[in-house]
Amino acid sequence: MSEEKDAMMEFDVIILGTGVKECVLSGLLSSLKIEDKNKKVLVLDRNSYYGGESASLNLDQLYKRFRGADAKVNEKLGKSREYCLDLCPKFLMACGDLVKILLLTKVTDYLEFKQVEGSYVVKDGKVHKCPATPKEALASSLMGMFEKRRFKSFLTFCSDYEAEEPKTHLPSKKGKPVSDMTAHELFKAFSLDDNTQSFTGHAIALFLNDDYLQQPALQLVERTKLYAFSVAKYGKSPYIYPRWGLGGLPEGFSRRCAVHGGTFMLNMNEDPNFIEKIQFHDDGKVKGIRLGEEVSKTYEIPREISCKQLIADPSYFIGDDDLKAKVVKTGQVVRCIAILNQPLDNTHNSDSCQMIIPARTANRKTDIYICVASYHHNIAAQGKYVAVMSANVETSNPEAELASAMALLPAIEEKFVWTSDAYRAAGDGSDDNCFITTSYDATTHFETCSTEIQELYKRVTGVTLDISATVEPPEAC
Repeated sequence: MSEEKDAMMEFDVIILGTGVKECVLSGLLSSLKIEDKNKKVLVLDRNSYYGGESASLNLDQLYKRFRGADAKVNEKLGKSREYCLDLCPKFLMACGDLVKILLLTKVTDYLEFKQVEGSYVVKDGKVHKCPATPKEALASSLMGMFEKRRFKSFLTFCSDYEAEEPKTHLPSKKGKPVSDMTAHELFKAFSLDDNTQSFTGHAIALFLNDDYLQQPALQLVERTKLYAFSVAKYGKSPYIYPRWGLGGLPEGFSRRCAVHGGTFMLNMNEDPNFIEKIQFHDDGKVKGIRLGEEVSKTYEIPREISCKQLIADPSYFIGDDDLKAKVVKTGQVVRCIAILNQPLDNTHNSDSCQMIIPARTANRKTDIYICVASYHHNIAAQGKYVAVMSANVETSNPEAELASAMALLPAIEEKFVWTSDAYRAAGDGSDDNCFITTSYDATTHFETCSTEIQELYKRVTGVTLDISATVEPPEAC
C-alpha cells in the first residue's frame, strides 16, 4: 500500500457511532479551528443509517427491529415510507443551546423546523398547560386563586432578572439577593406550595430530580427565563421539532463534517467484529483501532487506523471484556412508541406536544415523559399521531411503569415497548483520550444532551465552545 494511502489512515479523532451527540461533535471538531487548524475526523458506524440509538425508522424497519424479520406490518397504519419514527424523540428548546450550535455551524440550512404546539404537565391524572407567562399563570387551572398571584410574581421576577442589574436581584425588599439563595429558598420567598414547585422545577425548568432544590437558585431562574423566552418566540410552546423527524440532525452535522474534510464509513454490520480491537499505547493513551479483515478487504483500507483521540457511544465498549470497565451501567430506560389516529385529549387538538408527569405526581423517584408528533411533521401517514412514552426503570415491571402515561392516550392502533440499558463513561477521558458519550436518558427534550456535547467538546479540545453570540432561532412554520 502506498505511503499516500497510509497517511490517509491517520486521524486526529476517530468517532464510533452516528448518534446525535457523536455527529454534532464531528461537525464541530472538523469545522471549528482549534489552534488555527481543524481536526481531521473519521466516523465509523456498524449501521447502514445515521442515528444509532436515536435513529429514525420507517414502519418496515420498526417492525423488523421489534417483531422480527418476518413480522407482518399492520396495513391500517399506511405506507411504510410515510413514517419517520424516532426511537428517542427529543424536542429542541427554541432559544436553547442546541439551536445555538445549529446556527453556529449553519446546519439549519439542511433542516426545516415546525413548532411544537403545546407543553403540558399532568396533575392528579389531568392534563394542564404549563403556564410560562404572568398572564398564563393567572389563567392556569393548576393552582388556586392566591397561588396563581404568587406564581405570577415568581415568573415576573425571573423574567426581569438581569445579572448586570443589582436592583433585579432581590425577590423581596427585606430578603437576601437570589445569588445567595438555594432554589428551595427562592420558592419559599414567594410562598409557593409543593405542587407549584413540582411543575415549575420539572416541567418548566426541566430538572431531572429534586436535587436542584438545594442548589443555587440562579439555575432555576435562568431555566425558567429560557423557557419563557422560548415560548415567546413562537407563542404556543418553547419547543421546535424537525420535519421528517430527528434523523435530519445527525445527517446535517455529518454533512457539515464531510464538507470540512471528514470521512464517513457506515454499514459495517456485515462483519459483526468490524472493529477487532481498540488499541492503546504503553502509557494507556488511545493509539487507534484495528479493523476486521473482511472490512479491510471490502473497503481496501489498512486494518490499523491511528488517532490521537477517540469518541464513541457506550455500545462500542460494553461488548469487549478488556474495555467494559471503561463504562458504568446506570440503570435502564423503558420506552413505548404508540401509533394513534387522533390527538391526545385536553391538548386543544394539538398536532404535537410534550407532556411531563412529575415524579411526585406519579409517586416515583423520576418523571415520566410523553412526546407527541404527527403527520403534520411528516413523521407518520395522513391522520396518524405518534406518542412516545419514556421513563427510568424503577421496578421489575418496566411496562407497568408507563401505565399513568398510557391512560392519557386515546385508542392505540399499534405499540412497541422496549427497555434499554443506560451507560456512562467511568472516567472523563483525560487518562486515555477515550471520550464516551452517555446513553440517551428518558427526557423528551435536548437540554441534557446539549450540556453533554459542550462538556465533551471542552474535554476533547481544551477550549470552551463559544455559543454566546446573539442569534435568532430558525424560522418554524
